[in-house]
This record gives sequence, structure tokens and C-alpha cells, in this order.
Amino acid sequence: MDALQLVALVAASAAIAGLARRTPVPAPLLLVAVGLAAAYVPGVPDYTLDPHIVLPLILPPLLYTAAVDSSYLDLRANIRPVALLSVGYVLFATVAVGWLAYVLVPDLPLTAALVLGAVVAPPDAVAATAIARKLGLPNRITTILQGESLVNDATAITAYKVALAAAVGEGISWAGGLGEFALAAVGGIGVGLVLMVPIHWLRRGLGDSLLQNTLSLLIPFVAYAAAEEVHASGVLAVVVVGLFLGHRNWQVDFATRLQEEAVWKMVAFVLESSVFALIGLQLPFVVGGLGQYGIGEAVWYAIGVFVAVVVVRFVWVYPATFLPRLSARIRDREPEVDWRAPLVVGWAGMRGVVSLAIAFSIPVVTDGIEFPARNLVLFLTFTTVIGTLVVQGLTLPPLIRFLKLPGKDAYAETLAEAQAQSEASRAAEERLDELLADERNALPKPLADRLRTVLERRRNAVWERLGAVNEVTGETADDTYRRLSREMIDAEREVFVRLRDARRIDDEMMRTLLRRLDLEEAAAYREESAG
Repeated sequence: MDALQLVALVAASAAIAGLARRTPVPAPLLLVAVGLAAAYVPGVPDYTLDPHIVLPLILPPLLYTAAVDSSYLDLRANIRPVALLSVGYVLFATVAVGWLAYVLVPDLPLTAALVLGAVVAPPDAVAATAIARKLGLPNRITTILQGESLVNDATAITAYKVALAAAVGEGISWAGGLGEFALAAVGGIGVGLVLMVPIHWLRRGLGDSLLQNTLSLLIPFVAYAAAEEVHASGVLAVVVVGLFLGHRNWQVDFATRLQEEAVWKMVAFVLESSVFALIGLQLPFVVGGLGQYGIGEAVWYAIGVFVAVVVVRFVWVYPATFLPRLSARIRDREPEVDWRAPLVVGWAGMRGVVSLAIAFSIPVVTDGIEFPARNLVLFLTFTTVIGTLVVQGLTLPPLIRFLKLPGKDAYAETLAEAQAQSEASRAAEERLDELLADERNALPKPLADRLRTVLERRRNAVWERLGAVNEVTGETADDTYRRLSREMIDAEREVFVRLRDARRIDDEMMRTLLRRLDLEEAAAYREESAG
């Protein structure tokens, strides 16, 4: 792939993802669909998914940004269901789907079928969590889906390595496989634990937001490479470091946090858009490599494997949800669950780019031994990924709406936010009184009053969202305040530009003045989550 092709891929993917934000269709589905269509358009270059790029260069930053945005406390509170899905389910799916594929496909060796099972075992919850957040699912379901996606790749990659060794005749035993899995898991977590504190100390010690954000961009690659160097799980190392840094993110300065959030949002948007488009673009390569298998025959096998993947997830999810609740201790500790929550979690098992990347990494020949039915395994992986993204991805939103799961209580959340802000404001007011009592901090009364006014404005803003709305505009007082504030800032901005154009101030001064307005506008407006 040359530079022009890469630029074209990123630009087209970003444009399609941007278009998807204006439609009810989730971006991953639209990107895959356009990729499938574009794969056969004359003049579109061949884009081959290279596992040597996806696994070490694309997977770490996506995992890192997801881990940083996750809640360590929520994940810890839901560690049991997350572990059952990210470890237990992946291993179960590897064996169950592998065995069913072995029964379904004639002449497919069991070892090769287990490789297929490991490849298609880990769901990619990027699309599922995006839909969950958009439709306002309960936090617990969203946390479980997100936690599963953070860890299950490590389980699947390790299971794949064990199954691959058996498929090419390296004679690995069950005990050896479990030992390798334990080494990868413990080693990956260990590397993350070793790195997280020094990295956090370095971030805080740099004292320059540009340097801190440069370090931030390097962190996932450093953690992944360090773990892989000692044959541990790079995925787990990245997740551990990301969770720790996200939990301690409040300890870095505000400029770093603002820049970092913007930078990682852009990185995640570009990478996610590109990889989902790449999935669709693999169609000609995968179909062309079928070789001895007819397309009609292969399609029937693909349908069978897809059904097996979907059914096996439900076979695991429902018992894993309700059997542990036979314990009174678990029932007392965890909220009540009915049949609807596991139905959503089970149907949200969409596969993604990690499965394809692992499949493409299957060697044609290892130590003179050819991997059996490699092209068929590639095809079945591709069709499973496409099938789950299209079938489950398109039906998940209406399923969630049909089930009428209790979503977030907007009033309760706003009330909790207002109470938290009140407590913080009281502490700030007490601190301000202490500081002003010291003659070294003497301020003219107008400036001291301004500090109190800003504090009072912050405290009242959330309460105002709970109050009555304007009958004409439908806005709360807080909404009206922010809208008027923006109008005033826009008026100032136009004056600064006009003065620059009249050569009364230079560009450098205009940029300084505009930056002040930008900061005021950012402070005046609570960030609204993207749709």
C-alpha cells in the first residue's frame, strides 16, 4: 500500500463515518457495506489486511483509548461477569465452535477447526458499546460489554497460538497450552503493573502538555512491545496501563487533559473508520483464495459456522448469568437481573478486525508443514465477521427498543451531578475564605466578588437544568445562559477579525485574543456527547 492509497483509505473512511453520524445506521456497518461494494469497483486498489500492522500498530491504540475511557471502579464491581465473558466464554467458544466446524466441514482436521474457533471467538464490542451508549442502555450492560472487549483479545490470541502449534504438529499438550495461557496472562498483567507507575510519574513530571501528549501517543506501543518481547500478552499490558492512567488522569494538568482527549478522539475515529472499511475491502482476496472449495459449498459452511457462533454465545451467556446467582452472596452483592439483559449481551457478540487479523496471520507453511485448509478458515472468518456485523448490528437497536430495558434516569443523574457540584462549591468557597483572610492574597473587592460569582454560577448551573423550561424556546435557564454567552463571544470574535483585517492588530495578537475566547467558550459549555 503506497502513501496515496493510504491517504485515500483514511479520507474515504472518515467521510463515510462522518456521513454515518447523520444517519441511524451505525458507522461500522456503513463502513463495512461500502467497503464490500468498493472492493469490486474498477480502479479501487487492493487493500490487504496485514496482521503485522493491525496487531502491533492498530490494536494497541484502540485498546488504550478504550481502557482510558473505561471506569476502573465499574469494571472492578463487575469483574465476575466480565471475566466469565472475556476468558471463560472465549475458551468455551474456541472449543465449541471448533468442534462444530469439525463436524460440519468434511476433511477439516480438528486442530485446524480449533484454530478457526479461536479466531472467531472474541467479539469486538466497538459497535455494540456505541449502540448501547446511543440508546441509553443501563451502565452495567455497557460496562460488561466494554470490559469483555478489553480482555477477550488476549485470551483469543493465546488460544490461537496454542491451537496453531497443535495444527502444524508441534505436539503441544493440554497442560502445555494452559501453561502458555497462564504465562501470557500473568506476564501481560505483570508488565502493565511494572510500567504503569513509572509512566504516570513521567507524565506528571514532564510539566509540558506537548511533551505529555507525545508520551501519551507512545504509551500503548511501548506497553504492547515490552510485553510481547517477553512472550507475554501485549493486550493485557496495554489494558492495565490504560486503566491505571485513566483512573489517575485527574492528577495531570488541565491543558494535558484537554489536548489528550482531543488527540485520542481523533486517533480512535481514524483507526476505527479505517479498519472497518478494510474489513469490507478484503472480499476479493478472501473469495479468490478459496481454491479447491466451490463458492456454493463454502457459503453453506459459512452459514453453519455463523449459526454456531451465535448459538454458542447464548449457550454460555444464560447459564453464566443465572447459575452463579444461586449463591446468596452473589445475589446480595449484585443487582437483580432478568432474561432481557443476557439476551442483549448475547446478541451483541459482533466480531471485528481482530478476528480477521489473526486469521490473516495464519502461516501458509511452518517448518515445512502446510497449514490445512487455510483459505477456507480465512473465508469462514471473513463471513462470520460480516454476518455478525450486518445481522446482529442491524437488529440490535430495534431489539433493545423492543425489550424496553430501563435506561439511564436523566433526572437522577442530573440531581447527583448537582449535589456533587454543591459539595465541591462549598469546599471551594471555604478555601477562598481562607485564602482571602491572608493579607498576602489581598484582592480588590470587585475581583474577590468575581471569584465568588464564578463559583456561584458553577454551583447553580446544574440545579437550573432541573428547573422549569422557557415556554417559548423550551430551554432551561442554563441553556439560555450558554446560548447568550456564545452570541456575545461570537460578537467579540468578529470584532477581533475585523481589527486584524484593518491592520489595527497583527495576526499574533488576534490569535492570542481568540484563544482567550476559545477557553471561555469551552468553560461555558458542558460538552455534549456525540450522537
